[in-house]
Amino acid sequence: MTEKGFNIMISAVIGFLLCCAVYFYVTEDKTKPVTSTPTTEAPPTPPPANTKEENKPPPANEQDNKNQEKDHEKNQNNEKNQQKEEDKNKDENSQQKEEDKNKEENSQQKEEDKNNEKAKPSDKLPEIVWGIDSASETTKDFYACVKDNFGDPVVFGRYLGERDGISVGLTAEQVKIIHAEGDFILPIYNHFNDATGYDNGVAYAKEAIQLAADIGIPQGVAIFADIEPDYPVDSEFIKGWFDTIEESNFKSGIYGVFDPEQALFKAYQKAGESNGAILEKNYIWTAAPSIGITAETKAPEFQPSAPEGALAWGWQYGIDSETCNIDTNLFKRELVDVLWGP
Repeated sequence: MTEKGFNIMISAVIGFLLCCAVYFYVTEDKTKPVTSTPTTEAPPTPPPANTKEENKPPPANEQDNKNQEKDHEKNQNNEKNQQKEEDKNKDENSQQKEEDKNKEENSQQKEEDKNNEKAKPSDKLPEIVWGIDSASETTKDFYACVKDNFGDPVVFGRYLGERDGISVGLTAEQVKIIHAEGDFILPIYNHFNDATGYDNGVAYAKEAIQLAADIGIPQGVAIFADIEPDYPVDSEFIKGWFDTIEESNFKSGIYGVFDPEQALFKAYQKAGESNGAILEKNYIWTAAPSIGITAETKAPEFQPSAPEGALAWGWQYGIDSETCNIDTNLFKRELVDVLWGP
């Protein structure tokens, strides 16, 4: 190919390419922007509040944490309930132990009381025992006189405090002599000659209590008011004496001629009717009926005179022995349990 022909071909190719370029430029799609016409439609409704979001379960990690908290709280509650149950059981066990202890102590106390009852001094004595009372001073020679002429007394009635011209008071030395013989002392109070009026009964009872305490008479011993047959007497005096002695650590007793014809008998009946405790608790030492002095071996059967229902446990059946200056008595053995024993 000649140079001229080559140049023609090159020119043709270049021309063709230029034509293609012009064509594509002219025919290129120029997209215009789209404009929209405004409308009257309402703007879209905003989405509702995220209520579902609230009801949605929390994320897995958060849910696990809440479950763990619930389990922990549940475990704590279980532990508390278990602790309460244990505490309750401990309290019940403790209460049961305390009740068992109290029952055991009560049982022991009852057994001791039972043993004490078995060990009463009266248990070793016959149903009726012999005794004496005297206003004279108690000495060893006096005891020798009584034993040589009458017998061996179990009960010895003696006076509290000195009363000039009437009775020699009991002393600590005399107490030793009497107890050395194994005898029980029956305390007598005789520092009055008018047994009327409640206030008198109270006043004399208080004086008797003081005299008994001064000589060392133990609690539980009966003190006997000596109401002689020529004393004026009424039920109020008896009630005043009884109430005051019973409120103390001692027991109440009354000595006198409890013959149905005597004022003392009737006053005692009246006092017992108004206060039943007098019949139930006050001890009577009666000088009725009067049989006369005897030796122990010749003592009569025990038949004292006293109001019905009264605790007539002492009977002075003989008075004013010229030998040894004594009165002779019989007593139910139970009375020694409220006398001053050795």
